[in-house]
Amino acid sequence: MSPIRTAWWPSPYQPGATAVQGSGTKVFDLPGPPINHHWTKNVVASPDGAKLYATVGSNSNIGENGMDNEQGRAAIWEFDIATARSRVFASGIRNPNGLDFEPATGVMWTVSNERDEMGPDLPPDYLTSVKDGGFYGWPYSYAGQNVDERVKPQNPAMVASALTPDYGLGPHTASLGLAFYKGAAFPAPYRGGAFIGQHGSWNRKPLNGYRVVFVPFAGGRPQVPAQVFLSGFLNADDKIQGRPVGVVVDKQGALLVADDVGGDLAGGAGRPAALTRPPNGGEVRPRPNAPPPCAQGPA
Repeated sequence: MSPIRTAWWPSPYQPGATAVQGSGTKVFDLPGPPINHHWTKNVVASPDGAKLYATVGSNSNIGENGMDNEQGRAAIWEFDIATARSRVFASGIRNPNGLDFEPATGVMWTVSNERDEMGPDLPPDYLTSVKDGGFYGWPYSYAGQNVDERVKPQNPAMVASALTPDYGLGPHTASLGLAFYKGAAFPAPYRGGAFIGQHGSWNRKPLNGYRVVFVPFAGGRPQVPAQVFLSGFLNADDKIQGRPVGVVVDKQGALLVADDVGGDLAGGAGRPAALTRPPNGGEVRPRPNAPPPCAQGPA
């Protein structure tokens, strides 16, 4: 493992504050530089507030930088607040980022970006529940136990233990944000479902992603089809106007969407059509009445 690690440093916060105050306090260490291929991380608290969970992406596409540089990466870490102990909660997830807890069951779910350079249509990015101790295949396999022959050396034992993700989101969507809708401002069909911010592909033609999708849930499980909730981040010439990343539901039940191209934050409350602040002046199109499917659906 790299001798240099990234620490999580929370800062004091008071409701209503618009700027960070103080220097923060180190809570726990996470894998970091010198390579630090997937450097973004996400931290969420468990529903009971007893534990913190942090996402750490891989240091490579398929382990080509050496598996010694992947220790503790492509994983979700757990930090116990009472004991100050941390451990890998789940592994083999190439680039988990969005992380949330399904409201009916309390089960953790994540979205992950899968590997590149297998062509435009493989493998699918995914949404999945996360099992304690679960291994989800990376780098040895994808979408369960489909072996990636490019990885050297192979590891059949790890492939045999790989769990199949619950829900395919299509190839190269770069699904980064995840938020279950726990508010009451949107109509009933949205309640309990998952919003996903898809940052969009960088190496696929035609482009894929560049939207926010909604996955209905029932009985704690995702349903088909997923729905395009917010688009317009590509113009008529497929020029990028914005790239949605984080999604979060605020206390009023509004959905907030961060765009890291325009540096904007779009938000809407009431009915979904009330979304405001188009990214970079582009047209924001809320979910139509009969949205097209945009996902492969449950595995």
